Amino acid sequence: MQIEKEAEKILEKFSKALQDIPELEETHYIVDNVNLTRSDNTEKKRPEKILRNAELDENGNVIVEKGKWVR
Repeated sequence: MQIEKEAEKILEKFSKALQDIPELEETHYIVDNVNLTRSDNTEKKRPEKILRNAELDENGNVIVEKGKWVR
């Protein structure tokens, strides 16, 4: 069939192209920067921003819905 012949030609060209690739040692990383860590930077917490939309009781406690899985 026409498709099979074309597929064979493509595979032959591809295998010939692969023969020209030199043997290289395997690498795991693209760059030399391995095991880099970033410095720990924390932002100041502002609970008033979180509590702005929270519903509070008369003692200032946050009112939340009880989990449906709790009996």
